[in-house]
Amino acid sequence: MNVLIVEDERSLAREIADFLKSENFLCDIANTGTEASEKIAINLYDFVLLDLGLPDYNGIDLLKEAKKINSEASFIIITARGAVEDKVKGLDLGADDYLPKPFALIELLSRINAVARRKFNVTNPDVILGDFTMQVHARKLICKETEVDLTKKEYDLLQYLVLNSNKVLTRQQLYEHIWGNILDDQYDSNFIDVHIKNLRKKLNLHAPSPWLETVRGVGYRVSTGHKE
Repeated sequence: MNVLIVEDERSLAREIADFLKSENFLCDIANTGTEASEKIAINLYDFVLLDLGLPDYNGIDLLKEAKKINSEASFIIITARGAVEDKVKGLDLGADDYLPKPFALIELLSRINAVARRKFNVTNPDVILGDFTMQVHARKLICKETEVDLTKKEYDLLQYLVLNSNKVLTRQQLYEHIWGNILDDQYDSNFIDVHIKNLRKKLNLHAPSPWLETVRGVGYRVSTGHKE
């Protein structure tokens, strides 16, 4: 998933980014509110980690702005400002969680995962897809007790479709959330088609995968009767 880290302490921002990248997240960094505003205006993010104490921008104002532009993103406020009114304002404006500094990176990861479970309504880490079982925590896809040999990006692509099950995702949405931000003139929709084709080949070596659907002219969808 794609994360924007809005933090003016450059060393802390880099530390968070390096840690989240090791946990299979994509990360952008903005060290000022202005930079964050520009990135949010043109890119799609699953998570925004927002420091309220920015040198050039009121963090609460940035949260308001970001919620209007990227309404599907989840927001976690990360700040040394401990005043109750700041926390309440942020949560009232739609922030999903609040983490005061200093914090352990493993706690940040736990908060992100908890928000993601609520966001995608994942109550069970094992998702059943016909004869397949996706073990979300272990990052494995199992078919009849055999692990399917997927590359990291193939797994990320499938998992993002599963987390958004029954929702059609465009090729550009998939590209941005799995491979990172792009400029329109760099985008090639065939890139996603090739990866889906390779993914289907690997799945069909084990069992049929009719639940991985192509929505002609739009994109792709994983259809499930439930999210268990």
